[in-house]
Amino acid sequence: MQPQLRNRMTGTQVLRLASYNLHKCRGMTGPHAPERNLAVIRDLGPDIIALQEVDFRFGARPEALPRSLIKRETGLVPLEISGRTGTQSLGWHGQTLLLRPDLAQDAVVRRLPLPGLEPRGAVAIRLPGLTVIGMHLGLARSSRRAQLARIAAQAARISEDHIVMMGDFNEWRDDRGLESLSQYRIITPGPSYPAPMPQLALDRIVMSRDLTLLRSGVYGEDLARRASDHLPIWAEISLP
Repeated sequence: MQPQLRNRMTGTQVLRLASYNLHKCRGMTGPHAPERNLAVIRDLGPDIIALQEVDFRFGARPEALPRSLIKRETGLVPLEISGRTGTQSLGWHGQTLLLRPDLAQDAVVRRLPLPGLEPRGAVAIRLPGLTVIGMHLGLARSSRRAQLARIAAQAARISEDHIVMMGDFNEWRDDRGLESLSQYRIITPGPSYPAPMPQLALDRIVMSRDLTLLRSGVYGEDLARRASDHLPIWAEISLP
């Protein structure tokens, strides 16, 4: 049953959220095959999905996930992010969010520069009653701590209601590095990396404590194990 149908039947607002590191649509070792990633996103059926590594890394950083295929293959639309990392890029620092078209109409987009040894940034969207932040944190724990502190501080300033943060946290521990998120609920659906035989829970969803988690998981179907080095994670939440 799709989230839209549940909304009508129960009178509550239910959203299916997801996060997916695309690894530039190259699978574990190549070749570049974005159709696989788009098929995984379509099968996930999210209302909002945070994507990481949507652009190639060097030169003009052209899009690895072709925007011309996104709506046709998934029914979702990408954010229009001003100041994209490159003129040919889909995202900012390799990140974007895809939304249902009706949600995108009300979205206000904001870029959040992040500190650290390597260039990083988060992308935030404000919807009526909900702010969603997509992120891809650094490889060093000291950088991740500083980045989460910055994101938590920015979230408190820009959000008027509920907050969801999701992405590739690059953090495999639950007891270290996440101190800035103590006021939130941290959802770790399970190991998501490396995709063929996942051992590390690098991907997470974080949400305000007054939001209700209905269920969550790691999408581990065969195609997902071949389409990227990360498996996508997902959660269904209910807004009060």
